[in-house]
Amino acid sequence: MTTFETSRTSVEIASQPDTWRRAAGSVAAFADVLPRRGERVAVVGCGTSWFMAHAYAQLRENGGHGETDAFAASEFPAGRAYDRVLALTRSGTTTEVLDVLTRSKGAVATSAITADPTTPVMTAAGSVAVLDFADEESVVQTRFATTALLLLRAHLEAEGALPPGVRPWERAVEDAERALVLPLGEDLRGAEQFSFLGTGWTYGLALEAALKMREAAGAWTEAYPAMEYRHGPISITGPGRVAWIFGAAPTGLPDDIARVGGILASGSDDTPTGLDPLADLIVAQRLAVHLAEAQGFDPDRPRNLTRSVILDGTSA
Repeated sequence: MTTFETSRTSVEIASQPDTWRRAAGSVAAFADVLPRRGERVAVVGCGTSWFMAHAYAQLRENGGHGETDAFAASEFPAGRAYDRVLALTRSGTTTEVLDVLTRSKGAVATSAITADPTTPVMTAAGSVAVLDFADEESVVQTRFATTALLLLRAHLEAEGALPPGVRPWERAVEDAERALVLPLGEDLRGAEQFSFLGTGWTYGLALEAALKMREAAGAWTEAYPAMEYRHGPISITGPGRVAWIFGAAPTGLPDDIARVGGILASGSDDTPTGLDPLADLIVAQRLAVHLAEAQGFDPDRPRNLTRSVILDGTSA
């Protein structure tokens, strides 16, 4: 078996409590970039950024901040009216994202969240929040994506009327620290298949967890809305196969998973962790790295992937 020194991906995963705190502390500085309450907003991204866009759109709209849609940048509906287009792009160079911003600029307010201030997104978008402290050397995204979502969560909380006390993003940071030390149970490390499930905003996290496991470890993973899982996908579950639920499980679903012999998991051994769902994603990231290394894969250099997708023959 190939052995690795501590991967860069693992280092970046471990840094997330710190980058989350820095992001939350930057909310006021980025007030002109982030969507205003009441705006009709489209959020776009590719890959991991699209899944974070999905999670944010659910949080924003369900929180009463305004109608919010999320799109893979390549599927953005031209001609639909929005007050703002917000792009999530770690590299700032992704062709489809730059195309959307270029077409939208001048007709609608455009904003972006990126990690690199030296890339084309800085001029393609009308305003940009740069999270350079969350940039990554690894190809597989971990901390930039979660840090961008934490920034957006903290902004929603700042705009909302919350009771005194610990803010939800602060609990998420505390849980992130727990997520870094929770043991990865043998059932998880030895499983042959994973179904990641979520409801509302956590469905975006489920999609991202499944992608992370495929990217880093080539694992057999799927992702579904938790209530849709009963409508066919549960047929894949059985002994040695995991159903991982982000957030609260719908009533009766754990019993259904047990009935077919599946492993109910949320990051720690075979029981839910009780973590904030975004922190629970860290456990899935750690598992992806573990499974990659167990197979002799280098998590810093996943097969068939590059840091950014730049297409030829487009307007970007």
